[in-house]
Amino acid sequence: MKTIKPLHTFHIPVMGLAYTIDSPIRVAKYGISSVISIMDDELIEKMNAFYSKKFDLPYQEITQKIHDYRAERITSYLNLVDKIVKEKFENFKTELSESKLALENYMTMLPNKSEIKLGLQNFLEDGFAFKENIKNYLENNLYPGAIDVNIMTKLDKDNFNKDEQLPIAFNDAHAALRGFANSTLESSVVLSAGMNPRLYSYFENFTAFFPDLNNNLKKKITLKVSDFRSAMIQGNFLAKKGLWVSEYRIESGLNCGGHAFATEGYLLGPILEEFKQKKDQLIESAHDLMVKALGQKEMHVPEQPLDLKITVQGGVGTAEEHDFLLDHYKVDAVGWGSPFLLVSEATSVDKHTRALLAGAKEEDLYLSHISPLGIPFNTLRGTTNEKLKLKRIEESKAGSSCPKRFLALSKEYDVKGICTSSKKYQDLKLEELLQQKDVLSAEIFEKKKNSITEKACLCVGLANASYLENNIKIKGQAQGVIICPGPNMAYFDQEVSLSRMVQHIYGNVSVVTVTNRPNLFVKELKMYLDYLKNEITAVSDEITAAQIKKWHSFLKNLMEGIAYYENLFSVTPFFESTKKEILNQFNSYKTELIEIEIPELVLV
Repeated sequence: MKTIKPLHTFHIPVMGLAYTIDSPIRVAKYGISSVISIMDDELIEKMNAFYSKKFDLPYQEITQKIHDYRAERITSYLNLVDKIVKEKFENFKTELSESKLALENYMTMLPNKSEIKLGLQNFLEDGFAFKENIKNYLENNLYPGAIDVNIMTKLDKDNFNKDEQLPIAFNDAHAALRGFANSTLESSVVLSAGMNPRLYSYFENFTAFFPDLNNNLKKKITLKVSDFRSAMIQGNFLAKKGLWVSEYRIESGLNCGGHAFATEGYLLGPILEEFKQKKDQLIESAHDLMVKALGQKEMHVPEQPLDLKITVQGGVGTAEEHDFLLDHYKVDAVGWGSPFLLVSEATSVDKHTRALLAGAKEEDLYLSHISPLGIPFNTLRGTTNEKLKLKRIEESKAGSSCPKRFLALSKEYDVKGICTSSKKYQDLKLEELLQQKDVLSAEIFEKKKNSITEKACLCVGLANASYLENNIKIKGQAQGVIICPGPNMAYFDQEVSLSRMVQHIYGNVSVVTVTNRPNLFVKELKMYLDYLKNEITAVSDEITAAQIKKWHSFLKNLMEGIAYYENLFSVTPFFESTKKEILNQFNSYKTELIEIEIPELVLV
């Protein structure tokens, strides 16, 4: 089985709809892997036109009149990105073989322990006497970064042709998967937001997801998960269909960008420990199930388990944290998301929003309820979207025109689905609320009104930055820009070059100027502590026995997490200069946890 060893020990995860929409075109030639969201086919079509023109390549518009236009648009754009990346990579190898300066600059971006870096150093010392040899070395050792794609499994809206519902294969996530499956890419689809059995079953329709006679997978499956149990359940579900999960991408429940899927108080360290201890169990379980399924399908059966990677992301901000995760938990790579929003060479962000990000402090980054999905959403205060939304609310025109409808998932008022951020939905909800005004207190009325109107149009807001950066005309109602960085963004306060950011990851320079940045494990614990407090205080209705049980379990898991960290930090050779302070912070938060009063059930 052909295994390519990645050049880097980090990847750039998906961010929003637009922020990594063209990241592979920007960074893949350096061996850096990144992830494109393939949920917004309208944005994808615009980017297809933009890059076709930029690289003087033929472009044929795919309009909504074309059958299966969503999948067709995605396939077309991914093929274009694949073509551009391959050409840029070939040109880059030529440049490296002909320019000593280019080679030296590139070497500063490689991991310090990299064998390839050492190999290139030897050629430099030879003074380019063996130019052909360098060329051969680059040909055999350099690879472009992966062009991975992301599908948020919950965004699987039914679609209609007038009043006739189309088959399930035309649902949003299904069509996106088909678009990727039919593309020339040999990379991974990263599935996030939990399990969608119907979508997972749809993978069986594409041979590229099954191992070939050489045990290679042309297209791979990566699952973004928040704990081991979820990984085991989802991995085995797919294995029973003969499908292999090539990577489990563990993400912090709260210390991440975008939608936050909080665990029940399980912290990142103990979660990673479980994956480390039980990785073989994960592999053996899935392999046995896959072998059985492939035998029943009369398909090629690999004798040995296929490769399985464990990676992690969420709140990592220093080279020491990066190295610790690789060394202690034996993960294969670490995701760096939010810091790359300040790297114009890597991500698609308009100037105004990038400046807003650079100036953001801890209090500017918060867990909001603006997502129409009803899932907590990490965002930033002061965005253009927030200002426009508040202006509409003041003018009694709350809600969005909802032109894209990707989140039109509520069937409360319409069988075709309606988005909770749309004007149509909010008008109906506000009208219902108005009828209760006489029986509600002023405070409760305002609270309920705010919970209706605070929802924002993510479909447009998360795509606009790319349009603005590339001077692409934005049509329709002004929505401004929504950005979804993780809390880690507060500690990065300047725009930096790609080279400097990569060198920061590998510990050769530091781009963090603040001195009060907490350790990633401490930060996550604080977020979970605040989350639990908010959960308890936010309950306005009658408290149930199930809620009380959940809070006690949450608190117990946090306590066990602190005990795990206290033991870990007392023995690890990492974090020597900050260890004492970190342990003091854990102790302080433990005291805070003990003082939390969980309500008791009142029996009437």
